[in-house]
Amino acid sequence: MNIDDFNLVARILKDRSGLVLGSDKAYLLESRLNPVARKYDIGGVDDLVAVIRRGGNEKLLVDVTEAMTTNESFFFRDQKPFDQFRNLVLPYMLDHRSQAKTLRIWCAACSSGQEPYSLAMLLKEQAAQLAGWSIEILATDLSLEILAKAKEGAYSQFEVQRGLPVQFLMKYFKQDGERWKISDEIRNMVTFKPHNLLEPAPGLRQVDVVFCRNVLIYFDPDTKTKALDLIAGIMAEDGFLFLGGAETVLGVSERFQLIPGQRGVYGLTAASGSLATGTAG
Repeated sequence: MNIDDFNLVARILKDRSGLVLGSDKAYLLESRLNPVARKYDIGGVDDLVAVIRRGGNEKLLVDVTEAMTTNESFFFRDQKPFDQFRNLVLPYMLDHRSQAKTLRIWCAACSSGQEPYSLAMLLKEQAAQLAGWSIEILATDLSLEILAKAKEGAYSQFEVQRGLPVQFLMKYFKQDGERWKISDEIRNMVTFKPHNLLEPAPGLRQVDVVFCRNVLIYFDPDTKTKALDLIAGIMAEDGFLFLGGAETVLGVSERFQLIPGQRGVYGLTAASGSLATGTAG
């Protein structure tokens, strides 16, 4: 792939998804786009880019974007954030939402669904404490193909072996041939919708917890700022934002601050009386 073709595709990806692709990722671009070329019966990546230059079509551009933005996921990835959710955030919410008895969670860039399903299983384990509560888990992703997989809730043996405790596998999954299907009680706790992180989230307001992990690392500073501003605009005043372990808001957003004593968990800077200021009751 020549530099002009690479720059064209890289510009399309940034405009459509915020993904910044360095020139050192040319090999990744070719490996991800070869299957797209085969799907459209196009000779190869060079011919694919030629079609795009001639105007292409919207479906082709969607497939190119999805091919490059689909990232792997696995159950209880990195474990620490889920411990923080169970031991820090959930007790806070049980105390501070005891009257409304509502909990709204948004998993942004949810990929194939393991993250929101992990949270759903954790909440199911706390069913006694959450009796009578209205719990919403919204999971979004740019890729329609990956959302279809997530909605199905069926995973290979390899996928369920990556991070999923065996007791949860036995309790919340049933084997179906070579795949494991998650139970309806867990699957029905999650609503999946398409969404681009660089666009306002329609219908999302007063979200208590946002998981947006391992996404911002692919954005440039201006795009990170925009995404974080949009997230801040839909969060409850004392809500929580989870970022990936290698991500930070320093230098890109003044809307969030780190929860004292925690790693990767943030609250709104203007929040008062929340864990973000260390004054929660």
